[in-house]
Amino acid sequence: MSQSAQLPTPLQVAVVGAGAVGCYYGGMLARAGHAVTLIGRSQHVDAVNAQGLRMQTLGFDEQVRVQASTDPAAAACADLVLFSVKSPDTEATGRQLLAHLPAQALVLTLQNGVDNAERLRTVLPQEVAAAVVYVATEMAGPGHMRHHGRGELVIEPGPRSAALAEVLRAAGVPTEVSANARAALWSKLVLNCAYNALSAITRLPYGRMVRGVGVPQVMADLVAECLAVAGAEGVALPADIHQAVERLARTMPTQSSSTAQDLARGKPTEIDHLNGLVVRRGEALGIATPVNRAMWALVKLLEQAPQP
Repeated sequence: MSQSAQLPTPLQVAVVGAGAVGCYYGGMLARAGHAVTLIGRSQHVDAVNAQGLRMQTLGFDEQVRVQASTDPAAAACADLVLFSVKSPDTEATGRQLLAHLPAQALVLTLQNGVDNAERLRTVLPQEVAAAVVYVATEMAGPGHMRHHGRGELVIEPGPRSAALAEVLRAAGVPTEVSANARAALWSKLVLNCAYNALSAITRLPYGRMVRGVGVPQVMADLVAECLAVAGAEGVALPADIHQAVERLARTMPTQSSSTAQDLARGKPTEIDHLNGLVVRRGEALGIATPVNRAMWALVKLLEQAPQP
């Protein structure tokens, strides 16, 4: 293995945008002995610095010792950056990091959507790798991450992707490096388009939502539109994508979508980079996406509605 493919041990890890997803993977690395700094909102930072990060998972419930800061400069010594900000904030956050990140830092994007790594590469000169994230988590309170299921990562190939996958697997994170990462990102987008907006609009967890009258048919329509756009983009998705959509509610029945969680907290959602992205790509390719358009428009309305 060449020097360029190596990673230091233990790693200095910065989690940028340390919400539920970032806290899960950062916490797993911290439990494995890596030095982790969470960079996020003050309410979580204060709680973590006072008592550690509470990781309430399906397998353990622990207070994990990590550092925390609200300042992007806390990433100044990072070997690895877990980049988990919301998709609309990708470029702006990348520009904030630009003055602080070491040249040799490896940036792993843990975001929804299919184009975040490409967008981040226009801002950062460091090595950027996209990851597809399969985990159900939420922030249950300040400094308190609750895990509802799964936890796998699929990473696109890169100079240090194999070394990073070894580190993650050693930390208890099932990780695969795949040349089909673009198709995996699109597969994840299909899952998000099928579930996120409906979960947000109904305010129901997946297991209850899919039992609604007519809901499976609406989800099938959403998936069909996504597949039409993906096919026109030249992306071949797995033959079992419909089964994967159905399986998600069985494996994560208590999970509410990140879009639902954002709306519940009065925060902007990522809907422009989920169903909205399918609508925009469909328009560019001459493919009608009326059901995705309806989901996108309804969530946008809910974003703008006054909070009760």
